[in-house]
Amino acid sequence: DLIEPHATRVSAPNGASVKALFWCPRAGDPMIAASSVEVIAGQGIVGDRYALGVGAYSATEPAKPRHLTLIAQDAVDTALAWQLAAGLTPFTVEQTRRNVLLRGITASELNQLIGVRFRIGGLLFEGFELATPCERPSVLSGIEGFAEAFHERGGLRVRSLESGPLCCGDPLKLS
Repeated sequence: DLIEPHATRVSAPNGASVKALFWCPRAGDPMIAASSVEVIAGQGIVGDRYALGVGAYSATEPAKPRHLTLIAQDAVDTALAWQLAAGLTPFTVEQTRRNVLLRGITASELNQLIGVRFRIGGLLFEGFELATPCERPSVLSGIEGFAEAFHERGGLRVRSLESGPLCCGDPLKLS
């Protein structure tokens, strides 16, 4: 079995699945929505800035995998409510700069997948680290408050361990 033994201690809710997919060819370009993308093991989404090594943080040392970044719809909804309550313009999903929007999972549940192997559709991924919110989305969008709105819910960076298609509607499963 490819799932690590400790993965059974983490639970992802039944019904968690891909709601939307995004990629962009160069640092700073707008994210492009897609109904499906092709993932290459060890690289990420075909044509995406990080798979091509031209993302804003591609040259960051020490080097670390930035194959894909996942975010929960729950996190986006909570951030939207926070921004509206603070009198700020809300961010769109595209402006979060994340590749995969998941429905049916909370930000807290997604955060627990660090070091855990899981499948989305037919592909195997491993949670690498939290995508700590930075100021880049605020700078690119001209909207204040990204780091504050997405504190502890900025998403999860993952390693892509298998190649193949990733599609909207694909389920997330721990085993």
